[in-house]
Amino acid sequence: MSVLPDWLMPGLTLVFCGTAAGTASARRGHYYAGPGNRFWPMLFETGLTPRRFAPEEDHLLPTLGIGLTDLCNTTFGPDAKIPRQSFDPDGLFRRVNLARPRLLAFTSLTAARLALGRPRLGPGPIPPDARLPGTTLWALPSPSGLARATFDPHPWHALAKEAAR
Repeated sequence: MSVLPDWLMPGLTLVFCGTAAGTASARRGHYYAGPGNRFWPMLFETGLTPRRFAPEEDHLLPTLGIGLTDLCNTTFGPDAKIPRQSFDPDGLFRRVNLARPRLLAFTSLTAARLALGRPRLGPGPIPPDARLPGTTLWALPSPSGLARATFDPHPWHALAKEAAR
């Protein structure tokens, strides 16, 4: 059983993929619900959403062409405490390929590195992956409150410009 539901469907422009639900998100049953998480403010700041949504409104994002999923959807907690075997790149690729979004953005460098098996990825566009044909890949700095000291909004703004094309 999934900790959080996937908000995926055909016709999405952009899908955000995290590593796994954080503890606050699992408790509340909604994506990016932790205190200090910048995900929802960044969607509004970059123009990806017309207003600031609350985590409890995550189910509304597909109406804006935005989907949500996680690399690990069977457990939750800080990335460092998730067992490596819980991450499911093959399952992620299957789910994303069914939705066929134009863009897939990993909401942490860790998620991108684990999903793609590329240990040296920085923020921004990522070279294509044959397992995700037709989908442009991005890696973003984590919006988690735990990563506040290293957060950089610039890749988020660049992604929003790409999504608007």
